[in-house]
Amino acid sequence: MSHRIVYLCIYLSLAVLSACSSEEPVASITRPVMVVKPQPSKDLTVAFPGEVRARLEPELAFRLGGKVIKRLVDVGAKVTTEQVLAQLDPEDVRLHLEAMQAQVSAAQANLQLVKAELDRYKTLLDRQLLSRSHYDNAQNQFKAGEARLRQAQAELDAAKNQANYTQLRAPYYGVIAQARVEAGQVVAAGQTVFVLAVDGEREVAINLPEQAIERFKVGQPVEVSLWSQPDRRFAGEIREIAPAADSRSRTYAARVAFRTATIAAELGQSAKVYMSSSTDAQYAVPLSSVTAEVGQAYVWVVDPRTSTVQQRSVELGAFGQTQVPVLQGLQGDEWVVVAGVHLLQEGQAVRPVDRSNQPVSLSAKE
Repeated sequence: MSHRIVYLCIYLSLAVLSACSSEEPVASITRPVMVVKPQPSKDLTVAFPGEVRARLEPELAFRLGGKVIKRLVDVGAKVTTEQVLAQLDPEDVRLHLEAMQAQVSAAQANLQLVKAELDRYKTLLDRQLLSRSHYDNAQNQFKAGEARLRQAQAELDAAKNQANYTQLRAPYYGVIAQARVEAGQVVAAGQTVFVLAVDGEREVAINLPEQAIERFKVGQPVEVSLWSQPDRRFAGEIREIAPAADSRSRTYAARVAFRTATIAAELGQSAKVYMSSSTDAQYAVPLSSVTAEVGQAYVWVVDPRTSTVQQRSVELGAFGQTQVPVLQGLQGDEWVVVAGVHLLQEGQAVRPVDRSNQPVSLSAKE
């Protein structure tokens, strides 16, 4: 029985090998690909999304710590100068104020006592019934009493100021952009309670890429479009660029100022900032043509002699809205694949087509 099983296994193995040897190799697939030639990069612009912000956005905080008993405004509320925004529990401050008032009263009583003593010693000194040293001692006590009263009065004035500090007031006209506390919360001195967007000039906050930060300068002209007015572009300029990149996003925060102060830009509106790409690149390719592996960017170039694709490593500039400049690795007369690049393999045969799905002659100009 065991011999039959062995013979059966040998027969099946031979049948499988025979079938495999009779199979023909799979023909390679010619894949249609959309191609374009690199475009001149001199007119290339980059666009950055942004948000309309106030020129001045101070963070408001109490000068002393305590428990918040009232929050009188919400986000979006319009406030006026000296308007009360929030209030701390004043009980501890009131007790401190009463203690300082008691110290002033005590200092005043002590001063009256040492003054009366000094006057009495002066009379005795004039009658030569008291030594000079006793009179000088009384005079020094009077001066110390005056100093103690001045100290107590200064501490009382500071306590009165602290009583006023239990109310947080708006320093300017504006709109509450952020509220970071609620009633019942205990806050420390200097802890941000509100962010105030001051009435006046408006700006656009954007983030600039770390790899191209040297191409952007303060004062550089830009154009700004607002989400509410997409068909219009307003003249502006870069007003400031952060000196260091954000530790998480690795981008540099920047502010763009409008050159016209009468633009109707509301706080929080979405905006887009356009600027010319200051680069030494001669050519630019569509964003869809670029891919990367292990941090190295590359594009697929079609060989016009064999109609096959080759992977080409390239060095890129700052990404634009639809295109990216190529600093190195590409020539202007080459055909670049712009769609389906993730499906290609080195040396694969392709059938080039244009954006209208019409065949492209690789030897002809686009």
